[in-house]
Amino acid sequence: MLNFLLSRLARAFLTIMLVMTFAFVVLRLSGDPAMVMLGPDAPKDAVDAFRARWGLNDPIWQQYLAYLTQILTFDFGVSMRDQSPAIDLVLERIPATLALTIPALILKVGIGIPAGVYAALHRESIADRGVIMMSIFGFTIPSFVLGLVLVLIFAVTLDWLPSGGQDTWRHAILPIATMSVGGIGILARFSRSAMIEVLGQPYIRTAMAKGLPWRDVVWKHALRNAAVPIVTLVGFMVGALIAGAVVVESIFSWPGVGRLIVVSVSNRDLAVVQCLLLVIASSMVIANLFVDLAYGLLDPRLRHKSAAH
Repeated sequence: MLNFLLSRLARAFLTIMLVMTFAFVVLRLSGDPAMVMLGPDAPKDAVDAFRARWGLNDPIWQQYLAYLTQILTFDFGVSMRDQSPAIDLVLERIPATLALTIPALILKVGIGIPAGVYAALHRESIADRGVIMMSIFGFTIPSFVLGLVLVLIFAVTLDWLPSGGQDTWRHAILPIATMSVGGIGILARFSRSAMIEVLGQPYIRTAMAKGLPWRDVVWKHALRNAAVPIVTLVGFMVGALIAGAVVVESIFSWPGVGRLIVVSVSNRDLAVVQCLLLVIASSMVIANLFVDLAYGLLDPRLRHKSAAH
């Protein structure tokens, strides 16, 4: 088990380092922050002073080494735009994003998985066809289209809910719904397929031949074995929560991490963008790490195989 955990931690560290390096290089090749911050008509003296202030005149390898040194001391840089520590700007936006993403994740798991399991246990029924149609609708419609449609119906036409902002709990309903629908459809379809595949296995027929109650066959044998691919998908959704909030928060003017990413990228605020990408990459890596550990709990054969490898 220790070797299994160490191998996953090493892979997680390598992944984060690769993301940090890629983000650092791409951000510096995508545009000059001085021209974006000061404008194209800024005096040359002001542009030169700005570049010197933020170390943009140094070779890129020297900037990268300075960046790594800062990260190792938990210094994530200062925002060029707000003159505030980048990590403070990110941390103050995370609660607003979690207020959307956590309820959305609960809805995805709480509706998608049971709907998929129920559809698998009642194949070719009306409920099964309804789940299939719902899942197709969920994972084919883009979130920005769904968000605009919900605003048009419930905010503009019916005037039931506000179209944006963060003043009351009612402002969170449309963003949460927008973030949930796609995940519910994907989980429902994936859970249905996984359960149907497991229910056709010989050990399920053997368990039924032994006279085990149908409920025990479903919950103790079928669902546990079908849970491995489902956990993979849920882990990916958990890791992508913050990244997935970019579009939704922009549509509904929600002051979270997603909007901060859009503003920081447009302003070439290097320290903030790098800090945001580090947070997003870390969340995805940590989620995948927990998924790997869940694999070992659900199926010890995977743990032993990985340790041997």
